[in-house]
Amino acid sequence: MLGSPHTDGVDEVRDLARQGLLATTIAGASGPRRSQLTGATYSIAWPVVYQRLTRKIELRRGHVNCAASVRHLAAECLDRFENDVEAVVDDVARKASARIENLEGWIASRLIPATVDAHRRRRGEHGALQRPRVPAWLAKELRGEPWLLDLATQILVWAGTPATAGYELWPTESWVVRRCERHGGWSTYGETDLQTDIRTVLHAMNSRPQWYEQYVEGPLGHKQAPLASSALLDDRGDVPVDAEAENERLLTALADGAVQLIRVRLARGEAAATVVAEVLDTVFGADVGGGHLGRAYDDRLERVLRDSSELDRIVATVLDIIDIGRSR
Repeated sequence: MLGSPHTDGVDEVRDLARQGLLATTIAGASGPRRSQLTGATYSIAWPVVYQRLTRKIELRRGHVNCAASVRHLAAECLDRFENDVEAVVDDVARKASARIENLEGWIASRLIPATVDAHRRRRGEHGALQRPRVPAWLAKELRGEPWLLDLATQILVWAGTPATAGYELWPTESWVVRRCERHGGWSTYGETDLQTDIRTVLHAMNSRPQWYEQYVEGPLGHKQAPLASSALLDDRGDVPVDAEAENERLLTALADGAVQLIRVRLARGEAAATVVAEVLDTVFGADVGGGHLGRAYDDRLERVLRDSSELDRIVATVLDIIDIGRSR
């Protein structure tokens, strides 16, 4: 269990909703008061979002583990879930102005419009196409090849998505699976073939440089680190990296996932020290990365987590990073 839900303010939020005052009260609040109201709304919203939206999406994607619980969501899926919960909370804050007896039911009825609108707004803010479609000129450049048209659409979707693929530029593994599931080639098509197809599509897109800059390169520039170098957009070979650089990239990718998981658990009201210690031990302990970082790293982490003053310092740093606030 991830812990009991955060209940501070939840009863008040439900009462305000019944009176038809929730949106106006949130709009008129600021500072800790607003944080309390939105935090309580988050506590009400996230189970609805996961059960009524996220879980169904993950099952359709074939992500059985992600469909088991929020705790099992992979990093990319967790990013989408968090974005959807934030979109729903924002929707409640703006639209919950009528009398609402069943707030969960009202939220469930608005899941699709709330999350779709937020998704399009985020894409628009990054300069990406809000409704990614392959234009006729690009379809002609790609000779109408179904898989390349599908891949071009996925590239346009991915460019405007805030999620990252670890320290890679593209979610290559999921695209290989998509290609094989929808277009065949389980026994022959692999990641090398995908990289060739990506270069083909990018080359076709770049036949109109201004369009390419606006809808591909520009939105990609808004993604959060870690990202691969933009040189991967070119037809360049792989650049060898040494073990130290590889370890650093692995740690960066793991840290990003840890921060996302900590944010979700803190939003539920779990104790910060417990959450940080458990997540760090799970993500970075036990010979991280299949032994890439070594037993010495794991031993050092264990010593740090046993030192209460050191753990307090780490917790304070983590709270600053994720901007939750020290009041939790």
